[in-house]
This record gives sequence, structure tokens and C-alpha cells, in this order.
Amino acid sequence: MVKNVVLSLQADKFENIIEFIELARKRKVNIIVLKAGDILKIDRETNFEVLFPDEKNIISANKINNNSLVIKLKYKNFSMLFTGDIEEEGEEAILKKYANEPEKLKSYVLKVAHHGSKTSSTAKFIEAVKPEAVLIGVGKNNLFNHPNQEILERFKKFNIKIYRTDKNGEIIMRVKDSKLKIVSKFK
Repeated sequence: MVKNVVLSLQADKFENIIEFIELARKRKVNIIVLKAGDILKIDRETNFEVLFPDEKNIISANKINNNSLVIKLKYKNFSMLFTGDIEEEGEEAILKKYANEPEKLKSYVLKVAHHGSKTSSTAKFIEAVKPEAVLIGVGKNNLFNHPNQEILERFKKFNIKIYRTDKNGEIIMRVKDSKLKIVSKFK
């Protein structure tokens, strides 16, 4: 049974989200609305820090995607950045917000935004995050031809290891003693 649902700050402005919230409330599911600066503490060594959206800078272009939750997982010396469906406008807003705090974005693993579409993963954003590996959640033979070939080439140019659910199947990450092991289970 679902106990909690986590939504981004702007979630209450869209009809389908309003309906979802009403359904969750009927089922007595706790709704947590997050914004930049919020921290979800899991245990002594693990937390999720919300980097975006920023309540002072809601993006108007493609609101649902660009105001997706961007959350950094921190576990000991390991970090992973989850970017939802942000596009270039969202990436630019995040880069501007953390221009004086580059460590906020730097992460060992990047969960690629918007299934690797051509509207995300700009070179500037990748340079700021500095991932050693990227994970792309994407269906095989999808209608949108995600991930975009240009984006894949961009990751290769930066010598970043690429893991894709359409090619690698289920992707499992194990962190032990601050060392990461990524295992893929082929379909």
C-alpha cells in the first residue's frame, strides 16, 4: 500500500495532477510537495536533497517538464542526480541557481533527463554534473526514438559510461564502502 506521494512544487496547477491528488486523499495517502532546499533524510548516511524547482523561479516554458523534481541522492561519498523530465530551460535555471555552488550538482551518476531526448543533457549541464556514468530509462523501439543519437554522442565525447534500460535491461547499482558497482540484467 502506498503511504506517501512526492510531488514537485508546481504540481497543483495541472488538471491531471489535481485529480491525482484528490484520489490520493480519498485513499488517505500522504502528499508531500517538495521544492529546492528540502531534504529527505533516510538515515544517518543517506539523504535526498531537492535542488529544483525553486519557488522563486517557476519556469513557464513546458511547465510540467521543466519544473520536474531534481533531486540529489547522497550516500557517504557517493552521489546521484535525478533530473526528472527537465529540458534545456530547466538545466539553465539550475546552472544559474548553483553557479556559486558547483559541488551541489557534481554527481558520480546522472539519471538522464527526459529519457535522453534532444531537449536535455546540454554540454554545459553535463560539464557541471561531471558524471562518470549515466542511466537512461527508455523503452525499446519507443515512438520518440529516445535516446537521441546526438545526446549519446555527447556522453561518449565526455567519456561517460552509458547504461540504458532498452539495451541493458534492469540496471542495479550497489554501493559498498563508497565504491559503486553497476550491474545490468539483460532482458
